[in-house]
Amino acid sequence: MADSYRTVATPGRASFEVRGSEFIGHVRPTATTDDAESFIDAVRDEYDDATHNVPAYRVRVESGGPGDDYMLREYQSDDGEPSGSSGKPALNVLQGEELENVAVVVTRYYGGTNLGVGGLVRAYSKAVKDAVADAGTVEERPQESFSVTVEYDDSGTVRGILESADCAFDADYGENVAFSVTVATDDAKALRDRIRNATSGRADIA
Repeated sequence: MADSYRTVATPGRASFEVRGSEFIGHVRPTATTDDAESFIDAVRDEYDDATHNVPAYRVRVESGGPGDDYMLREYQSDDGEPSGSSGKPALNVLQGEELENVAVVVTRYYGGTNLGVGGLVRAYSKAVKDAVADAGTVEERPQESFSVTVEYDDSGTVRGILESADCAFDADYGENVAFSVTVATDDAKALRDRIRNATSGRADIA
């Protein structure tokens, strides 16, 4: 079975000052490592005048093994802050909250007073916690997509099945009717089987 997981519900942001330094936490849900890295790059571009932009993420990647196996890829960087003072505390918050498919960046504008490693750990941790609190968390189930193509005679049957199922779909009425379906991975096989049985195997499912 594909495991459900906790992630942030929406993008979130939080800011505060510590002894003159401004800290801004940014967080968002990310489906892939490419999404996470694109988000990090976008924050760095937007805040390119900041002293530091400290990133961290935890994202599921396929392991290449059988079934629904996956690995959790974790990344963090101190981005010029003292070693272990920023990136690791940011990642530790994500781990402690058991969040997956999520990326954070903490932006710091230096205020002229050194905070020490302990002060930095507290500030970077708080920035991530506050941003996550702003975003809210949600339980997600892994999804997969497939297409169903049928002739018009079977389209009403298939549409009725999809409307009664816990899934999202779009229909394209052309020469035939093509449904694009997104459903929880755990439910996908049963839904495909229902459609095949209802159409006596006439549905082209890909």
